[in-house]
Amino acid sequence: MVRHSQPRAGSKAFWPRKRAKRIYPRVNTWPETDKTKTLGFAGYKAGMAHVLLIDTRKNSPTKGEEISLPVTILDCPPLLVIGVRAYKMTPNGYVAFTEVLDDKVKDDKDLKRKLVIGKYKKDESIKAIEKNFDKIKKIRLIVKTQPRKSGIGKKKPEIFEIEVGGSNIQEKWNYSKELIGKGIKLKDVFKEGEFIDTIVITTGKGTQGPVKRFGVTIQTRKAAGKRRHVGTLGSETPRRVLWTVPMAGQMGFQKRTENNKRILRIGEDGKEITPKSGFTNYGLVKGDYVLIEGSVPGPRKRLIRLRSAMRPPKMPILPAEIKSISIKKD
Repeated sequence: MVRHSQPRAGSKAFWPRKRAKRIYPRVNTWPETDKTKTLGFAGYKAGMAHVLLIDTRKNSPTKGEEISLPVTILDCPPLLVIGVRAYKMTPNGYVAFTEVLDDKVKDDKDLKRKLVIGKYKKDESIKAIEKNFDKIKKIRLIVKTQPRKSGIGKKKPEIFEIEVGGSNIQEKWNYSKELIGKGIKLKDVFKEGEFIDTIVITTGKGTQGPVKRFGVTIQTRKAAGKRRHVGTLGSETPRRVLWTVPMAGQMGFQKRTENNKRILRIGEDGKEITPKSGFTNYGLVKGDYVLIEGSVPGPRKRLIRLRSAMRPPKMPILPAEIKSISIKKD
């Protein structure tokens, strides 16, 4: 008899459920745009509050009325561009072609806490990029955070890449080259009312049982075995326990992406939204900040990656009419 086989049906959702490799995430996919611009940013999660604003949504039953919305506050000090990396396409996907680093990188004391920079020839890398625009497919900025300018209270920066959007490689290179050694502010990347995606490593909860991890029903008090356990580990036929059976294991500290979060306000003075005693378990927001509608995964002090929306809703960008911001007075 012919053996029957077919591809698996359905999605594996969030499997495998295991710990992330590092405490801040990588962004593997970026939106496509014809305009040459930076497509992402990052900020530290400071806390939450709620705002009173005028509802401007088109089909909302409370349109024109004053409503209360929860907001997440991110501390967003400027990102410092320490280099530019070019990518080429190969049969195995995108591979780094070469990179150009800032001359001041070797003298950066905070950067030495994170990585060791070897010898490289900047002029040769620049010439290689300018001679091979036909091979290069992507341009990305290499940036580092400046936690000393935030309320997080640490010295070691995070280093990651942000893609540069656009349709012309030469224009993207000229745009990126001018940013080397300079800082990028949040208002240079996003504007109020815009929809963005948040990418973050969630709060870690350690090893948990199947009830908390999957919502399995607790057995009755007359159950023969355990109560906080599945009724059966599966059928006899496969002669093994399938991955679909709820079991105890790692919960939390996993990469998650939430789409279409609306920016309500971008500010430059953190005193406007900071309680007198500072945010609990965070501190003071000293400079640039952003108010994002709704909640954002992750605990306080976690770095939140922001990205231009991959699938933005078909609605105009309207700045929010905020009447007041309610901050918890500790």
